[in-house]
Amino acid sequence: QALEAVTVYPAHGRGTAAERRALDVGLAVAAAVNLARDAVNEPPNVLTPEVLAEAARKVAREGKLKITVLDEKGIKKAGMNLHAAVGQGSANPPRFIHLTYAPQRPKAKLVFVGKGLTFDSGGLCIKPAPGMGDMKTDMGGAASVLGLMAAVAALRPNVEVHGIIGAAENMPDGNAYRPADVFTSLDGKTVEIINTDAEGRLVLADALAYARKLEPELLVDAATLTGACLVALGKSCSAFYTADDRVARRFQTAASEAGEQFWRMPLLEELREQLSSDVADLKHTGDRFGGSISAALFLREFVGDVPWIHCDIAGAVYADRARGQYPKGATGHPVLTFLSLVEAS
Repeated sequence: QALEAVTVYPAHGRGTAAERRALDVGLAVAAAVNLARDAVNEPPNVLTPEVLAEAARKVAREGKLKITVLDEKGIKKAGMNLHAAVGQGSANPPRFIHLTYAPQRPKAKLVFVGKGLTFDSGGLCIKPAPGMGDMKTDMGGAASVLGLMAAVAALRPNVEVHGIIGAAENMPDGNAYRPADVFTSLDGKTVEIINTDAEGRLVLADALAYARKLEPELLVDAATLTGACLVALGKSCSAFYTADDRVARRFQTAASEAGEQFWRMPLLEELREQLSSDVADLKHTGDRFGGSISAALFLREFVGDVPWIHCDIAGAVYADRARGQYPKGATGHPVLTFLSLVEAS
């Protein structure tokens, strides 16, 4: 029989202030995880880039956070040409979202960046029909950042936290970007387009270049980025990449405390040559083999010297059956890991 309700009683009578606070914290964190789950579960005709931006505005209003949202014109004016290119084939234009929680005397500053492809058809390099419906989940990274910011707003830690989302819809109309196009990124690097179905790293590249200007202690991105990650680690474990062993240990501890599965993957330098282009500073994809690694190496080009973690969460954001703490459908992964990382800062 399915569990229908749980009643939580305080330990002593009406409970102490600390007990009531603990319960309130638990409810707030649960609501934040459910916010991420609900966003991923929404149909793509409902959750467009603008609707995702409106969800962020609601989080900002309720949590007293600062928010900036750029529309298509604002994205282009800011110089985020890679982000604009991905969204230019859709009738639902892209959005860039920046949420800020800033206490008066923060002891640290963390920035989280989420890939927000509200639907990914593959663009002109269109995906096969089987499984395309699952591409409504391609904004799982953005959902995790949105859930994190809701949790941060409720818990009010003494850490400055920024949540940045690059939202777009990748569609194949007459204005869509093409293989062999070359665009200039926000940080000035030119990028040759190889496969329009590798769109997430383009949106992230501009978002990361923007985020590094905030000069955080740590920059973390989350993206349902590659099928190669699914092949390597399966559906319940995410990959993470960083060149800094200290940062890796810090992240692994946060994931372990959150009860979420991550596995550190290598940034193999020999794969960097796959991104060399004859006509631009970079190709945006490499060979098929090592695809999750070459994607991470591409993103590394845009973070400068800022300590950085890339999370490839392609499998764990969505479950085809209930398992452990996760229901069938969207899981809310990795909101709890990110929150643990903030709380430990």
